[in-house]
Amino acid sequence: MPVLHIAHRSDWESAVLSGAYETSTRGLSLADQGFIHASHPHQVSRVAARVHSDDPEDLVVLVIDPSAVRADGVEIREEDGGSGELFPHIYGPIRPAWVVEARPARFEDGDFAW
Repeated sequence: MPVLHIAHRSDWESAVLSGAYETSTRGLSLADQGFIHASHPHQVSRVAARVHSDDPEDLVVLVIDPSAVRADGVEIREEDGGSGELFPHIYGPIRPAWVVEARPARFEDGDFAW
């Protein structure tokens, strides 16, 4: 099952050129947080609503192959996001080669569409 990360399109496009994506979540870097926040498919819409509902930036959902992440020696841990629910956390920068798709995303009538 893929893990998902919501990104600003501009940050992702920069990462494709540089070879590494290092934004943990809106307003926080990997260096700030120590990991990159990610979601399972059933969690991504709730995360988007909580973190990005007022975000003016163009968004994409990165569809990440966890086996590719682990093959490069980067750990993904299932950890409590503070609500008792487990979320995948990626302990290193996201490499573009791990991303199987960058899906355009937006809010339509209050719902997150991706």
